[in-house]
Amino acid sequence: MARRPVAAVAAVTLMVEAVGIALLNWILGLVVDRQQMSLGGMDTDAMSIGTWAAGGLFGLYLLVCGVVLLRTAVRDRAPGRLARILLITCAVVHGLVGAFAVGLVGWAAFAFMMVVLGLIVLSLLGYEPEPPAEPSAEAAGGGHDAPSPA
Repeated sequence: MARRPVAAVAAVTLMVEAVGIALLNWILGLVVDRQQMSLGGMDTDAMSIGTWAAGGLFGLYLLVCGVVLLRTAVRDRAPGRLARILLITCAVVHGLVGAFAVGLVGWAAFAFMMVVLGLIVLSLLGYEPEPPAEPSAEAAGGGHDAPSPA
């Protein structure tokens, strides 16, 4: 199976998506800041700063996921336990965002999110965790019985 290219494409896609999400939230923060309209009594500065912070954190999260996948592709080895957990959460987030994208943006956004979800899942399944090494006969005592206790 072509695991390295799948992981590399998923990594690049996540990195591009991270930049896009951060840029989109930056633009939305500017729009909210320049509108000077209150939503439920909230200050517009608080809303714009919250938008910028959320976009930056989400973009950073996607960027870290992309770096983990890129490292996996370069090393051609399964990601570690924490990296697998990070990638699983990234796949779940893409599933949820894809479900919301159908109603908010349309089917094209849903299709994009599902392609990214598929790339992440395929990268996770392509690299099976390595089984623990079985002890050899020499390491297990060389096949000799242990001496009886005195």
